[in-house]
Amino acid sequence: MNRTIAAMTVAGTISLACGRSAPVTTSAPTQCEQLGAVELENTIIASAERVTRGVFTPPGAQDPLTNLPPFCRVTGEIRPTSDSHIAFELWMPLENWNGKFAGVGNGGWAGVISYAALAAELRRGYATVSTNTGHVAEPGLDMAKFAYGHPERLADLGWRSVHEMTVKGKAITQAFYGRPARYAYFIGCSTGGKQGLTEAQRFPSDYDGIVATAPANNWVKLMAGSFAPSRAAAVDSAGRLALPIRRVLHDAALRACDASDGVADSLITNPAQCAFDPATVQCAGGAESSGTCLTPAQVRTARAMYDGLRDPAGQKVWPGLPPGSEPFWGPLTNPNTPFPIPVSYYRWVVFGEADWDWKAFDLASPNDWARHLEGERKNAPVLSAIDPNLRAFRGRGGKLIQIHGWNDQLISAHNSIDYYESVLAFERGGRDRDATLRAVQDFHRLFMAPGMLHCAGGPGPNTFDAHGALEAWVERGIAPDSIIATRLTNGVPDRTRPLCAYPKVATYKGSGDINRAENFSCAVPSMR
Repeated sequence: MNRTIAAMTVAGTISLACGRSAPVTTSAPTQCEQLGAVELENTIIASAERVTRGVFTPPGAQDPLTNLPPFCRVTGEIRPTSDSHIAFELWMPLENWNGKFAGVGNGGWAGVISYAALAAELRRGYATVSTNTGHVAEPGLDMAKFAYGHPERLADLGWRSVHEMTVKGKAITQAFYGRPARYAYFIGCSTGGKQGLTEAQRFPSDYDGIVATAPANNWVKLMAGSFAPSRAAAVDSAGRLALPIRRVLHDAALRACDASDGVADSLITNPAQCAFDPATVQCAGGAESSGTCLTPAQVRTARAMYDGLRDPAGQKVWPGLPPGSEPFWGPLTNPNTPFPIPVSYYRWVVFGEADWDWKAFDLASPNDWARHLEGERKNAPVLSAIDPNLRAFRGRGGKLIQIHGWNDQLISAHNSIDYYESVLAFERGGRDRDATLRAVQDFHRLFMAPGMLHCAGGPGPNTFDAHGALEAWVERGIAPDSIIATRLTNGVPDRTRPLCAYPKVATYKGSGDINRAENFSCAVPSMR
């Protein structure tokens, strides 16, 4: 289908987020129920309805979303190619619209609308949009089956769907309100974090501000890095790390590094400087473990978890999980159930074999590694978002907040540091590091969250308003030097800490309650 949105009259100018002025197209607002008649290129609007009860139960779900303001719900499908079926939902406040637009991201292999994220943005007053990325999710090891024999659908997941939903969502929003959104933001974690970086790299005009949390942006290397420990847990019974052993490791890591920020608080603030060797808790004389120490085989596995994946030549491919994260390694070290995201990648995207034996695929083997590299050369340009060139995004005034929890059990926190350092290297030119850092921090800041797990949760403060910090930066020029994070225990706040703009870390001032953020300052850690 090739449809175009109806012409609208020019009625003035609006100051854009990048500081320029441009014509504003305005028209009479369109009633919610009439939005089905809006014509958009390659797009079918399936329904447009008012939801006014304050409660909405997503299709197929049992638990309703509550405390929702009245909104106009638009559903549809975008077909940019003959093999694309990109479903989207757009929710727009019927009253008290804040004049802004928000795209929300997905998780894993996606295949679903992110309803909870839509609800969160709607409560903030946003017109907000989500996509299923072009396919319907399948369970377990078949979650990537949609891509088998369908390269366009893989491209939809990898980079096209979020851009398409954004363009169409903005157009429908403008038709509904009779004026365009003043600002556009994208908020996502994991796959959603990757989607945010993809937007900044490929489509820098789509959003004025982006929050990219725990981004799975180095997708293909991540698949290898998370596949290797899953396979090792299944085939190496001697080296398996059950939860009691991981707790032994965790306690030892805390003894080694907890107090490095000036206070012992059961958190390692800067695991990058934690020099912990699991051999310090190896059983004496090579004895069998009694649950209080590690066998040599378990020490070997623990070292591999901290080190990450290396290729058969010994070169680092993917960073390991940092000290302090040990109790949460379960998804990657379960001997009975492999982590399905990477297994599904190899089964359907690389090999296309329903009966592919994941236990027989060994990335330490030169032959199997070569097969991985063949898949990487083909799929990384589609699925990964590692381009350090953000100059077009920066040039139009875009702001990017990147966040990663140090205890992330699925995507190594070092991956975010690696990407940020690649941006610094790209921008350096003839400048020293400090000057380069100042230039990059004008538009891109990274915040590492001690103790935070993947996207949320964990023993560290992990509840914070990155979206609010982004709004202040984009709309009022207030760059965030730190973001205050809160830990909730049984719903009650019991600890706050500043998340500091990398490379600074929170350091105890030496006096005052260690559970209050004001008693910490952000400083560059001293080198050991």
